[in-house]
Amino acid sequence: MRLFDSHCHLDDRAFDPDIDAVIARARDAGVASLMVVGIDDKSSQKAVRIAQSDNGIFASVGVHPHDSKECSDAILNQLRDLSEHPKVKAWGEIGLDYNRMFSPKAIQEKWFERQLEIALDLDLPVILHERDTRGRLMEILSSCGLPGKDAVVHCFSGTAKELTAYIDADFYIGVTGILTLIDRGSDLRSMIPMVSKERLLVETDAPYLTPYPEKKHTRRNEPAFVKSVLLTLAQVRKEDPKDLADAVWENTCRLYRIVRREPSP
Repeated sequence: MRLFDSHCHLDDRAFDPDIDAVIARARDAGVASLMVVGIDDKSSQKAVRIAQSDNGIFASVGVHPHDSKECSDAILNQLRDLSEHPKVKAWGEIGLDYNRMFSPKAIQEKWFERQLEIALDLDLPVILHERDTRGRLMEILSSCGLPGKDAVVHCFSGTAKELTAYIDADFYIGVTGILTLIDRGSDLRSMIPMVSKERLLVETDAPYLTPYPEKKHTRRNEPAFVKSVLLTLAQVRKEDPKDLADAVWENTCRLYRIVRREPSP
């Protein structure tokens, strides 16, 4: 079974002591490729450095909504230059987060719109973050012309109405370890069969959102655990795990426009 962790944060300092071992465990679990996702200028630079170290690792660049208050035109110009690196395959993680509100709404929206403009100008796929925006995210996406373009709603955990809007916009849907959790994942398990197999991705969001059963033994998530997400997804959808893994692999390569589809030796 060949797996692609479509969204992780190996740039997080939680992995500094043992990143080589983390990558090795991922490979042992069948995770042939990883997308290391940037959240600000420094993490994006680190994501690219990590991607340079391994043929199966790729990177994205962007400013997370939590960090919008620190964003500037100068930072976006730096990220635009960084996006020219051949290992950079997407712009993100960008979006809106009205739950934790680490940055004011107006600031989040300003820099979200600016980054969407850049991503569309560069023709890069977009990695989207959304929390509690009650349709505002889709309003901005629609006004910027993103529906129909390559984008993934990372860590989907919204409502059926929101999911329908994303499906209608032809976005990919990223599924995390939330799916595996008995209480927290119940709504997601009821909705995920709505998504066509051709629009599903699996992700860890490591070091966050550790899935079951690994959650019983460790707090830190890591890319190897994406296999538990895939197996639960197959169980919920009543699909063969290997067939689903193959489809999800193809989906991820299609979204990120990765031509090399064989795992590195």
